[in-house]
Amino acid sequence: MRCIVCSLAISGWLLSSMGCGTSAIAIDSVGEPDAPTPIKVADAEAYKPTPLPDRVILSWTGDPSRTQAVTWRTDTTVKQGLAEIAVAGDNGVFSRSARQLTAKTTPLQSNLSNAHYHTVEFNALTPKTKYAYRVGDGLNWTEWYHFETASDQAEPFTFIYFGDAQTEVKSLWSRVIREAFTDAPKARFLLHAGDLINRANSDAEWGEWHWAGGWMNAMIPNVTTPGNHEYERVGPEKIPHLSNHWKPQFALPENGPPNLIETAYFVDFQGTRIISLNSNEKIAEQNQWLESVLASRDSSIRWTIVTMHHPIYSSAKNRDNLEIRNNWQPLFDKYKIDLVLQGHDHTYARSGLVNSTTGVTAQGDQGTVYVVSVSGPKLYDIGKPIRPEFQRVAEDTQLFQIITVDGNELRYQARTATGQPYDGFTLVKKSGEVNQLIEQVPSTPARLRAPK
Repeated sequence: MRCIVCSLAISGWLLSSMGCGTSAIAIDSVGEPDAPTPIKVADAEAYKPTPLPDRVILSWTGDPSRTQAVTWRTDTTVKQGLAEIAVAGDNGVFSRSARQLTAKTTPLQSNLSNAHYHTVEFNALTPKTKYAYRVGDGLNWTEWYHFETASDQAEPFTFIYFGDAQTEVKSLWSRVIREAFTDAPKARFLLHAGDLINRANSDAEWGEWHWAGGWMNAMIPNVTTPGNHEYERVGPEKIPHLSNHWKPQFALPENGPPNLIETAYFVDFQGTRIISLNSNEKIAEQNQWLESVLASRDSSIRWTIVTMHHPIYSSAKNRDNLEIRNNWQPLFDKYKIDLVLQGHDHTYARSGLVNSTTGVTAQGDQGTVYVVSVSGPKLYDIGKPIRPEFQRVAEDTQLFQIITVDGNELRYQARTATGQPYDGFTLVKKSGEVNQLIEQVPSTPARLRAPK
């Protein structure tokens, strides 16, 4: 095995061995191709894999109270990845009792290099327990990280939701995820509603995304749903293909439709069902699966939250996702979905209680709250006139959302990139009745562009 010092000493080989290609052209969310970006020598060096693990990220494939998945990257000299885990202790003695597991290794040839991605699923864990783990190869190890398993009962928890990061991720999105962490340091997971990066198969852009999250990704699990920028259109017919990076770097539940594995799925966390829908392809084909997931909820599931990329109600001008709305909103209404978290439109818009029959509902009528948000610096116009469904909107504002589920209450706060409150509400669930929506919009003025 090559040592880390020797690995870092090798430089300049990549462009000569791979040629002067460019990264793939992705179709921008407004329908125009992004300009191709040349591979820079700096990128080749900055994002080169080595024997030392990087891009360490937690996710779930199974029950969050008893399992935890971790994925990391190395260069191809590491043929077998290892992970060690023990119940965390207040001194280093815990490491003596760590058990070791062998990773499943997946090769990935990116536009910059060849790498190995390694995944381990820790099983037979104890609910509500803090564990320490590290990953490596027996010679090169990471530090010991912590994570805590979920409760196997319905208990309060908080998570953070991000709309599109997409562009300038290292320079301008990193501050948003880090501000969010300072405001909600005990968040149990991070939810990303698609377009994590701009070009589906750009290794450097994925490197920026992992860099921005840093050690947070190794200690707070991620729930990710793909956006259109996680797809690359290839061939003369421009057929969309999921990013080559998606499955190697995210270990996600495989309980979705067979042809949409790890892009459509669900996970139950402390009495809440989180459902990821793939709004990029095979929309109608997800209906039967979605209905079965919704119909199978028992009394232990008090809240249901859906995340997907393309909004039911678009907030950007000249957009409308009619196929998605016609297929999925009737199911959201039928099964009383509480909250839908979306991206794509690079603006902020949050509805009141809405259903497909009456639109904005009167107090006392069943409805779902729909949110469109953006966390990155690429920003659009709100469609004018503003849709009647929206109670609070914003332009030219990077945001993150802190959501707390606590018994019969779901509390929501949207904050700007500097942590300033921008929007808020509480949903109150009453047995046998519809949700009560309590508006809690702060006094912050609406952030809208001056009329042209």
